[in-house]
Amino acid sequence: MGAPARRAGPRRACEAGAMDLRGRTVLVTGASDGLGLASSVALAEEGARVLMTARSREKGETALAKVREAVPSARAELVDLDLADLGSVRRCAETVQDRVDRLDVLLNNAGVMMPPQRRETIDGFELQLGTNHLGHHALTALLLPLLRDVPGSRVVTVSSLAARGGRIDLDDLQWQRRPYDQQASYGASKLANLLFAFELERRLRAAAAATTSLAAHPGVSGTNLMSTMSLPGPVTRLAKAFMASPEQAARPQVHAATADGVVGGEYWGPKGPGEVRGRRVAPATVPPAALDRATARRLWQVSDELTGVDAGLPAPR
Repeated sequence: MGAPARRAGPRRACEAGAMDLRGRTVLVTGASDGLGLASSVALAEEGARVLMTARSREKGETALAKVREAVPSARAELVDLDLADLGSVRRCAETVQDRVDRLDVLLNNAGVMMPPQRRETIDGFELQLGTNHLGHHALTALLLPLLRDVPGSRVVTVSSLAARGGRIDLDDLQWQRRPYDQQASYGASKLANLLFAFELERRLRAAAAATTSLAAHPGVSGTNLMSTMSLPGPVTRLAKAFMASPEQAARPQVHAATADGVVGGEYWGPKGPGEVRGRRVAPATVPPAALDRATARRLWQVSDELTGVDAGLPAPR
């Protein structure tokens, strides 16, 4: 089970018991730093085989070394993935399918946050929507054959407190007609994460699949996502001083991925004032907009069309 002396990582802070991860395989997107790296350490501590995806091979190798340093017995390995490139998403799925015959957990963690100006992915999507939502939508669909028949398997999608102010404009998802607003775009992408997670759960139930879909948010964390924000350096450093560490902020998503007794369609976050931070986790407040089934169904259809990837799951009645 690893080195005898282990620090109290995110997994150990879960309030419920957790499933035995020995012999199980999990995939974590955005594992090169921040929440993804913290989650990878926590999952490796408990014996899981951890597939760590990274956009940069160099950063991925550094992260892999950190996991192996923290958990000498870690069964961790790298998989290349750039969610802003659908070609990379497809290659990642093919690589994973070649390496494993099942997945127990897919942790959709990676993301970009508020770049200073409108940017596009390789496929021409607005960067935040394309990376945070569309890339994960496609990856989940492509990896679903490895998940759907595995008892107890889970897809956990990481959202944000920013989803509370998010608004989905299905007529201008790519911000091509409206003046670009980086904060509004980020909020929309994180609301899309919740709409996706809940719609995926409904479709999995309609298909009688063994997999469940959940969501989580980290509260406010001083991760490297902040490096893409157009804030002055001193402001960013001051803000980070009051934020949860990546290890603490990763607890809700690790809980959703591993805790016994969680139920598909749940949303987990820090247990603290405003869900900003907390040492424990608890059910999170779901924004009313995330419960709009008509918008979720239409977003799913549009995402299928934009990515060219169809999970083959029936629409719920």
